[in-house]
Amino acid sequence: MRFSTKPILILPYVLAIAIFADAQLVRGSDRPLYISLGDTTRAPIGWIDFCAGLPRECAGGPTEPRDVVLSARAWKDLVRINNWVNQKIKPMTDLEHWGVVERWSYPDDGYGDCEDYVLLKRRLLMEAGWPREALLITVVRDTHGDGHAVLTVKTDRGEFILDNQNPEIALWSDTGYRFVKRQSQADPNVWVSLGDQPAAATATSH
Repeated sequence: MRFSTKPILILPYVLAIAIFADAQLVRGSDRPLYISLGDTTRAPIGWIDFCAGLPRECAGGPTEPRDVVLSARAWKDLVRINNWVNQKIKPMTDLEHWGVVERWSYPDDGYGDCEDYVLLKRRLLMEAGWPREALLITVVRDTHGDGHAVLTVKTDRGEFILDNQNPEIALWSDTGYRFVKRQSQADPNVWVSLGDQPAAATATSH
């Protein structure tokens, strides 16, 4: 499996604000801010097994979709949590870690693959007061064509991607990924296909 060799950067306050200013300019560009949604599709088996093992993490019925207002303070918090998780967790495949091909879990021992990074970022953001409805676990095909998981953060300035393969938070349309499916904003246990691509991919251990 491929792991990123890019250095994980600690962004100081000034740089975080500079990145936020750049995010503001996205509104005036021709890059699409939001990905098109398709039909309901099957949840990844990793999510289904995760919920079976930790039902409290997946409890709750449908709610109203919510987007985050991406203020300078919100952007700073997003960068801080993304960088902290990318630095704290060391990459390890599920086969190396657990002896199974696919297992979604919190990386409490400091090791994990792409889904584990996503789960921890999502949990920390919710603990910091971010709405679950704006934090969407997403399955993509990466630039090598492999299945991969990222966290989509849906904001009033576009959909931004938190990724363990890239230290920088990017607009979804700037990642180079092919987006396959993600959680519904209205219900985390409902998944929807994305764009015009078939929702056949599953995330692998990145």
